Amino acid sequence: MKRFFIILLILLLAGAWLGQLMVQDPGYVLMAYKETTVETSLWVLLLIAIVLFAVLHTVLNLITRAGVPAQRMRDWRGRRNHKIAQGKTLKGLMALSEGNWWKAQRYLTQAAERSEQPLINYLAAAKAAHEQGDASGADQLLQKAREATPKAEVAIGIVQAQIQLARGQNEPALATLLHLKRLAPKHSYVLKLLKETYVRLNDWSGLNKLMPDLKRHQVLPDEQVRRLETEAAHHLLDQSLAEQPAEADSKTRLQAVAHTWQSLPANCTHDNQLIEQYTQLMVDAGSADEAEKMLRDQLKKQWDESLVRLYGRIRSSNPHKQLETARGWAKKQDESAALELTLGRLAMQNEHWGNAISHFERSIELEPGAEACAELSRLLTHLGEGERASAVAARGFELMNGALPALPLPPAKQHAPDKD
Repeated sequence: MKRFFIILLILLLAGAWLGQLMVQDPGYVLMAYKETTVETSLWVLLLIAIVLFAVLHTVLNLITRAGVPAQRMRDWRGRRNHKIAQGKTLKGLMALSEGNWWKAQRYLTQAAERSEQPLINYLAAAKAAHEQGDASGADQLLQKAREATPKAEVAIGIVQAQIQLARGQNEPALATLLHLKRLAPKHSYVLKLLKETYVRLNDWSGLNKLMPDLKRHQVLPDEQVRRLETEAAHHLLDQSLAEQPAEADSKTRLQAVAHTWQSLPANCTHDNQLIEQYTQLMVDAGSADEAEKMLRDQLKKQWDESLVRLYGRIRSSNPHKQLETARGWAKKQDESAALELTLGRLAMQNEHWGNAISHFERSIELEPGAEACAELSRLLTHLGEGERASAVAARGFELMNGALPALPLPPAKQHAPDKD
């Protein structure tokens, strides 16, 4: 209250002072523009300026305030749409998790139309449409997602590839994933889906080329990567010979197999099973001498029983040299049943029947096996030792299939002597 009276007193004093000034000297102002002149006192001019300022200020305030209700309305509508979109998104996601595909698609699509960021809604709605078997609806929703968020091509493409794989559209899925790989070459999930697609398509060449990326970005556990590498290499080797025309000569067939072998990852060329397969393919291609040399070199580096067995099956142009090579190994591997089996086979190739029998018997002694029994039985049969061959064959049968149970048998029939 005191402040009000103080301000009023100050205003009265200021007014009295101004009034005295106006009486003492009203001042004179002359304004001229071309042929028009305006004459007035200084105080009147100041009063007109104050009034004009007040009028302009009032008009501007009215214009500004007129736009506030419209902005408030827009803000209110935005908040309302956001709230509705949130509610429908929540209902849609709940329906999606419950497997209610139709309801999920409806709520999520409605929410997308009101949302400022509709990407998630469109992608989830596309999955719901796919689950209903609505391929056209799913594709349309994915297209809407692209139009709404063009920069989310990788996320949209992943959903599209997943839907294509689920439909069994492996070739379109491969095209989609290769496009995504160009956009995001380090994206681990894209690489994982691409691996799955190559396996589905039996595209072992494509998978073999993808393996470095799977390793570099650690997409899969190391053990799974090794299994995939081995599987791809196995199929590629088989295809290398199977895809050759029937009229291809042995040199062409060998080059095809060798080219595939050289394209494999380094660790595959040290895998004994793959080496065994490669050797057998070289033999099948009509290149037994090259197979023998490759296998001999490999056994010098690393001894392996399965490769030793395979060495005895190779029929090179110089079986005597093969036999001498195997005899050299026997000086260090004198307790190897596999090597004795191989020595027996190589002895047969050189027609050393007695030595072959000795090696087969030694192999059975070291490690009874059906394969050695079969070889020995066959050789004894051809040498006219039928009774001994039958005994060996019976033992081999037991090793392969297990001993027969003791069961009653009819008495052996006695053949009547021939009449003169």
